[in-house]
Amino acid sequence: MLGAECPKPCKGKWTTPPFDPRFPNQNQTRNCYQNFLDYHRCIKTMNRRGKSTQPCEYYLRVYHSLCPISWVQRWKEQIKDGTFAGKI
Repeated sequence: MLGAECPKPCKGKWTTPPFDPRFPNQNQTRNCYQNFLDYHRCIKTMNRRGKSTQPCEYYLRVYHSLCPISWVQRWKEQIKDGTFAGKI
């Protein structure tokens, strides 16, 4: 699940994430976390169905744009250890 990310910069145009009305204020912490969860849920669902995970790339790009690297690294370690608090 975690190996689906791009080891090198992904191809294609990277733009600023669009406005998401679920997160209207300037604090984008929840937006970051939600897109991290959505990415991993998408990967899990697509793999289970035997389909391409390419549509999940949107969430990957958004959370890479919004989230501090240290948070992402910590969350990935927690997923590996089975201690991640989010529901994936």
